Amino acid sequence: MAESEFRFKGYELLTGQGLEIGALNQAARIHPGCSVKYCDANTREEIIGFFPELKIEDLVPVDYVCDLDREGLHLFDNNLFDFVIFNHVIEHLANPIKAIKEIFRIAKNEGLLVISAPDKDYTFDKQRALTPFKHILKDFENDADEASDEHYVDFLKAVHPEVFELPQEKITERINFVKLRREHVHVWDSATFKDFLSQCLSILEIKANLLYETSGDENKFEYFSIWQKIA
Repeated sequence: MAESEFRFKGYELLTGQGLEIGALNQAARIHPGCSVKYCDANTREEIIGFFPELKIEDLVPVDYVCDLDREGLHLFDNNLFDFVIFNHVIEHLANPIKAIKEIFRIAKNEGLLVISAPDKDYTFDKQRALTPFKHILKDFENDADEASDEHYVDFLKAVHPEVFELPQEKITERINFVKLRREHVHVWDSATFKDFLSQCLSILEIKANLLYETSGDENKFEYFSIWQKIA
């Protein structure tokens, strides 16, 4: 997805040194006065193998390899970054609440968190059911570190239903492939994602101010938000 004007208005709030998680080939185009490092669950070489459709020259360097579901952001100290960018990553994770806890942990007090997720009404997830918050909360309470195959079967049924006309061994191969790529596990629209964030912050006892937001109804794509962590 090309960067849009509505994101630039939010990025103008960023200053200092930050971390962007899961950028792949779509790094945020932030103000040149900022510096940013990149973190991903996979090395650049693994990403090239998992996503052959992406242009290699567009991929960001991976400065840190860290799997949010498995070990969190253990590489980073508390209150380290002036900002953290977390665009279109959370829907791929088994444990979204844990991810929110971690990105706020590594942001400085008064630091900014850029958090966005696709709005299902404007993406290929349109036919999928919304993920209930109680399901996500249960995964957090159980310290889930891997999404079940059922999530990926649901993804394929909605997005690539033709897969299920193949022989069973081919269906299994496709399930394993989308699992390897960590295709969309959870599904939100803008209203339910904003509610998810609000409930997360309450459960985790994180204080934050919402500085900027735009919804799918406005931008026809995603819920995009910037939060300021409060000490």
